[in-house]
Amino acid sequence: MTQLIDIDELAGYLKLKRQTIYNWLHEGKISGMKVGGVWRFDRKEIDNWLKSRRRLSKS
Repeated sequence: MTQLIDIDELAGYLKLKRQTIYNWLHEGKISGMKVGGVWRFDRKEIDNWLKSRRRLSKS
């Protein structure tokens, strides 16, 4: 089952400011969807994105 989190939850999870999340959305670094005018993020996609970034930094 897909677990959607909002921007505040994502910012807390990544220990980042909300503005950083908005910037990354604008730059296309992360993907999200608007549901009822509120940004939502798939927790599993975020975890996969983090794992892919970790692999890239080790290269």
